[in-house]
Amino acid sequence: MDTLNKILAGLMTRYQQRVTDVNKIALALKDRGIINDLSDIENDHIAFRTIGVSQLGIQSLEKIFLYHGYMARDDFYFEHKKLNARWYAPPENHLPRIFISELRVNDFPADIQSIIRSYTDEVKTDPVEELDLNNATEVDEFLHSSLWRRPTWNDYEKLAEVSEYASWTIYNKYYLNHFTISVHNLPLPNNTLEEFNKFLQEIGIILNNAGGIIKTSNDGLLKQSSSVSHMIDASFADNEVRKISGSYVEFAERKVLPQYTHLQEGEIERKHRRDGFETANADKIFESTYSSQTGKTKN
Repeated sequence: MDTLNKILAGLMTRYQQRVTDVNKIALALKDRGIINDLSDIENDHIAFRTIGVSQLGIQSLEKIFLYHGYMARDDFYFEHKKLNARWYAPPENHLPRIFISELRVNDFPADIQSIIRSYTDEVKTDPVEELDLNNATEVDEFLHSSLWRRPTWNDYEKLAEVSEYASWTIYNKYYLNHFTISVHNLPLPNNTLEEFNKFLQEIGIILNNAGGIIKTSNDGLLKQSSSVSHMIDASFADNEVRKISGSYVEFAERKVLPQYTHLQEGEIERKHRRDGFETANADKIFESTYSSQTGKTKN
């Protein structure tokens, strides 16, 4: 478990350095006395994006987390975005769930497939098979490594025209896409997404409004919001620097399941709340890195 904790800590450390909204939110929560430290926030889940080719994709990346005790749960299919996804339950309740998605490369026109494979074909075999999964440093370096050459801006633009998920992933690779604050475990009155979103907007966090600010599951028990990704300086081939979307922060409220509503606040554990994910919610959360949302930011 120590190795897994180190892997997760490495992901979060680099993610926080890149996503300034994380510290902005944490500092505001501390200033208002809602939390004492970032560690007081429960991480509901973290998410990765991958390219669905034979030697990569979900089947490759998941091996790291399955090895360390995560259990595969439900699969999801996003027809319009041409994505598949799977989520994983952690070996211990204090750890985040994991959500891994992949681009269905074969669903794209031949010219787009050719661009994607010109990069992914540089990875000849499943790279996770070569890792010492007991070595946290090695795994951490892999998750932040350049799997293929630096893309050209021209290729990035061509991919973005048909799939902004594809362009994001060709550039960012396994860089952590988002982490998620478990709003329901914050102190009253900030433990509902409606109230927490008010707080976020007060401190200047721009929220993804695709499908509404709050995306709600059909059963009404899972509510999700997300920030809009900030634009970051990205270096492309030939040292061309352009602004592209980075990562973002998600916020989730998991309500108590009907059979456990009799429990007192102090008795409620993770197992008593709505688990898993919702396709319709996730479909709109993906758009936190899309130009339709990032165009609202001033960075």
